[in-house]
Amino acid sequence: MTGVTARAAVTPTPRRRTAALVAVLLGMFMEVLDSSILNVALPTVREDLGATESELQWAVAGYALPFALAMITGGRLGDLYGRRRVFLIGVGAFVVTSVLCGLATSAEMLVVWRMLQGLAAALMLPQTIATIHVMYPPRERSGPLAATGALFAATTVLGPILGAVLTELDIAGSGWRAVFFVNVPIGILTVVAVLLAVPESRSSTAARLDVGGLVLATLALVALLVPVVAGREAGWPPWTIAMLVASPLLISLFVAHQRRRTESPLVELSLFRRRSFTAGLVVMTLAMGAIVGFFFVVTIDLQSGRGFTPLGSALTGIPWGLASAVFAALAMRWLARRLGSRVVGIGLIVTVVGLVYALLVLRATPVGLDGWALTLPLIIGGAGMGCSVVLVFDYALADVPVDDAGSASGVLNTFQQIAGAVGVALVGTLYFALASTGADALAGTLVLPIAMVLVAAVTSLFLPVRLAAREVESAAP
Repeated sequence: MTGVTARAAVTPTPRRRTAALVAVLLGMFMEVLDSSILNVALPTVREDLGATESELQWAVAGYALPFALAMITGGRLGDLYGRRRVFLIGVGAFVVTSVLCGLATSAEMLVVWRMLQGLAAALMLPQTIATIHVMYPPRERSGPLAATGALFAATTVLGPILGAVLTELDIAGSGWRAVFFVNVPIGILTVVAVLLAVPESRSSTAARLDVGGLVLATLALVALLVPVVAGREAGWPPWTIAMLVASPLLISLFVAHQRRRTESPLVELSLFRRRSFTAGLVVMTLAMGAIVGFFFVVTIDLQSGRGFTPLGSALTGIPWGLASAVFAALAMRWLARRLGSRVVGIGLIVTVVGLVYALLVLRATPVGLDGWALTLPLIIGGAGMGCSVVLVFDYALADVPVDDAGSASGVLNTFQQIAGAVGVALVGTLYFALASTGADALAGTLVLPIAMVLVAAVTSLFLPVRLAAREVESAAP
């Protein structure tokens, strides 16, 4: 373990720093791609493997759940043993588990490999943002963070499109399995790029892994998320209720353990005393859970209830992705410099307008829906999310100490993945429950994500306007 600071260990030239940024973003592209690439192929998976509704939810949430459980640990492992080293291990494991997902012969097997794939992703993603954090000083950090936000927004929508194309092309008879095999060339390219360009960095203060904290955090998140995902399908047996009741107690025990630990805690609780970090965390969790849940049920409904092909349903999401990417860049470079954190609240309100507009379009055309009819509402919704999400990340990390970059990134991305898993579970559960009654399932379900984004908009009023303005102005050229 070196005694130098994390920033002192990272002194690349500007050209190599740019190459390093591209390399870690390539890995992030692969990870984010797999968070959405399977969605559009779910009806095909159901037919091929005979998957149940619960298994379809687990195929999506089963990736996000272990991702969330291991994210904090992944960030801290990078702090301890080197962010480049842990990133490369994660990429290798991700490629292997992707191949195993593609070779799955049953829904249960697919869910298991997806969970292991999520664990591999948890080693990768925290290193991406942490490496950016240590390579760039605060006044230069907004550009790279804007790039990560734009990439995340665009890739989230590109995933279903690529998944649909690969599924319909049926390359060598692979069908939906190609959505996993595509990670092999991407992963190899990522490894080569990282080895050539990314410098090693680690924390100078993280002494060793907090095993006790890891165990308590894992138990707390399992107790919270497993019943949420599996409860309805299982009929809410006593064990699900018991786990939900135990979850707050386990969280309290985890917090108490972290307070007592003075050397290298799993989570630096001091992060939560930073208003920027805590407020941004809440806003991001609500907003991301809503949008992941929204696209999960819309994708299934378009194919199962409205006769869309996988490619047709995926193409409807293009306007959202393009608008998100464009407005993420505008928000970071222009809007936030003038309006500060108000851009987040405005963006979330615009997102609500887009979701309500989409709901009205879907209700007005229960059959024979033209995909073009969703273009304008999805542009509006995507523009709003682009303005809000990328800035939330900047607020949350702006004043985090460099030595805690991995831990902070792990916490932030953990909550993002928790939001995705809970969003799929809550919105998906409501959708399937309404569908079983013969009601207008999609219309009734979309009220939930709309309400979640509204609450996020209200919460954004607590974001520190002056801090956001100072960070954005200092990053301006």
